[in-house]
Amino acid sequence: MANTDHPKYKVIGTRPLRHDGVDKVTGRAKYGADLNLTGMLHGAVLRSPHAHARIIRIDTSGAEAVPGVRAVATAVDFPEQGDRIVELGEGAANMRHLSANVMARDKVLYRGHPVAAVAADSIHVAEEALSKIVVEYEPLPPVLDVRQAMQPNAPVLNDDVRTAGFGEASPAADSRPTNVAMQFLFEQGDVTQGFAAADVVVEREFDTAMVHQGYIEPHNATALWNADGKVTVWMSTQGSFSARQQTAELLKIPVSHVKVVPME
Repeated sequence: MANTDHPKYKVIGTRPLRHDGVDKVTGRAKYGADLNLTGMLHGAVLRSPHAHARIIRIDTSGAEAVPGVRAVATAVDFPEQGDRIVELGEGAANMRHLSANVMARDKVLYRGHPVAAVAADSIHVAEEALSKIVVEYEPLPPVLDVRQAMQPNAPVLNDDVRTAGFGEASPAADSRPTNVAMQFLFEQGDVTQGFAAADVVVEREFDTAMVHQGYIEPHNATALWNADGKVTVWMSTQGSFSARQQTAELLKIPVSHVKVVPME
């Protein structure tokens, strides 16, 4: 739309000034991984090569023996989370599932699911240590399509999920493990009668791909854990309060002990 199409508009059709644009194109913008703190350790994450698999065992002894490695973490090093629903500022979440997404405990549910992490004196040492971690998997059939996932014989991802009903007209809840978290029936008017009375009925099925937001930095973060038990996290986020709540819940520390600084 040209600026002359609607001269009465002051904003629509104009080019807004990006106040952070110069910093981003010149490299002056600071992101979550651009901080360099005294004594800082560097982290690297080992991720699953499988889309769906059971974790048989994880041997981290080789990584722990690499000079310069300060810690190797797996899911067992995280606080145990019960099957509880917590409001996290941007919606409620099951803390057991959220913790398992941060670090896989019994199963990996997608390719790239984190299974272990290393903290070391340098990123090169951390990456070398990752290659020393041995993970034994039992590959399971993956679920690649939403419609496939809802079939009765589909591979079940979360063994503790049961289908819950919503509303009086909804189908009865199912006690078997399933990929369908909730189902409900919504009715308004007579659809069959409406179709019969319509001049034209158009039926189409659309598949949409995942959409990337277009941010120019990878997900990253830097954390400073103080001697008083409080932690400051610089991270790539626009939801600092939600990130603070999630961090506190996952680590089981008071939310007042967590400070999140959103970076570019």
